[in-house]
Amino acid sequence: MEPSDAVLVRAAKAGDGPSFGLLVARHYDRIYRLGYRVLGIRAEAEDLAQDICAALPARLTSFRGEAAFTTWLHRLVLNAARDRLRRQAAKARASDGWGEVEHARRAEAAEAHAAQAWLDAALAALPGDLRETVALVLGEDLTHAQAAEVLEISEGTVSWRMSEVRRRLRALAEEELRA
Repeated sequence: MEPSDAVLVRAAKAGDGPSFGLLVARHYDRIYRLGYRVLGIRAEAEDLAQDICAALPARLTSFRGEAAFTTWLHRLVLNAARDRLRRQAAKARASDGWGEVEHARRAEAAEAHAAQAWLDAALAALPGDLRETVALVLGEDLTHAQAAEVLEISEGTVSWRMSEVRRRLRALAEEELRA
């Protein structure tokens, strides 16, 4: 019988390396998937997952067990992804004015994004709060109540966000059909 997350967390906090390894192995794919759904770039999601796993031993001290470990972990991943997006935006703003090379790099990046699958592109166009909600509800298969707990919002807000996502995706699909 596999030990529960709670048992593994307690042991990992006490310095048990194999328990920590099992905890990471059990949840690495979850960390990567959520990171990818929020960031939209595989390499960024891989870096994020590795950064989180490297920092996890120190971060476990902040896990109090008031919520499920996966809820705490989802929140940790979302916060790290938000920080990464903020750093990228600041870096992009700082690079404005670098001339032809920067414009060429941005054009190349835009072409690469255009080549992604329709759904990935459509989800990436959503505002961050909607994208995070979709990543949790559809990507991580959480209930609206569980997603609300992770995002620290009401369940009704999660339901509204999912309805808004459906409306926007329908509108985008109809627009593309007309074009």
